[in-house]
Amino acid sequence: LPGFLAGKNSLKPIELSMLGDVREKDILHLQCHFGQDSLSLARMGANVTGVDLSDVAIEKAQHLAKLTDTNAEFIQSDVLDFIGKTEKRFDIVFATYGTIGWLPDLEIWAKTVSHYLKPSGSFVFVEGRPVLWMMDEDVKDVKYRYFKSDPIIESETSSYTDGGQHKELKSVSWNHSLSEVLNALIANNIRINRLDEFDYFPYPIFKEQEELPQGHFRPIHHQDKLPLTYAIHGTKV
Repeated sequence: LPGFLAGKNSLKPIELSMLGDVREKDILHLQCHFGQDSLSLARMGANVTGVDLSDVAIEKAQHLAKLTDTNAEFIQSDVLDFIGKTEKRFDIVFATYGTIGWLPDLEIWAKTVSHYLKPSGSFVFVEGRPVLWMMDEDVKDVKYRYFKSDPIIESETSSYTDGGQHKELKSVSWNHSLSEVLNALIANNIRINRLDEFDYFPYPIFKEQEELPQGHFRPIHHQDKLPLTYAIHGTKV
C-alpha cells in the first residue's frame, strides 16, 4: 500500500498486457475489494466502476480514492445480484485473483459479465488455476476435487485481509474447472480470444515458496511443474 500511495501501479504484467490502452475506456471491475486495482486503472485514464460484496471494502476504496485524489465510482453489491444496480454499459469488464472461488454459480456470473459489456467489449480475467485450489494448505498434497461439487468449508484462526488472529473464521468456497469457466462465458455470448497459463503466481501466497526475479512466486517443492495462474481475454458478440 505505501508504494501505491506513492503512485505505483498495483496491476500485474499479465493483466496489463491483456488490457492494452485503457485511456477513456469505461471499465467495470467486479469483486474489486478495497479498490487498489480499480484506482490504478483510473490513474491510467479509465472511467472505472468497482463492485464488491463487502461494505467495509467499499468504504475503504472510497477512502483510498479521496486519499489519492483519484476519481472512481464504487458500488456495494453481491456480484451475483448486481444486474440492475447500474444502467451503465462498459468497454471492459475486469476481474482478477481470488474471485470466482467465492461464487457457487458461474452461470449468473457470466451472465453479469455479458450484460454489462458493450457490443464488442472486452472481458479480461486472471485467476489461480483450479489445480492450485485442489491442494492442501501446504500445496503438497491433493485435498479437493478439480470439479465443482460440494462447497469447500474451512476454518482458520487468521485472515488474509488483516493478518490478525481471530477465534475462528469459517470460509465457504467452490472450485471451478477451466471448462466450467469457459463454457459459462461462451454460453453467454463471450467469444474466447486468448487463454494463457503460467507456472507462477504473482503474489506470495505459499507457506514454503521461492521468489523469482520478476516478483513471481512458486511453491518450493513443485518448482515450475504446476500451472498456477491463467488468463482469459474475451469479446462480447
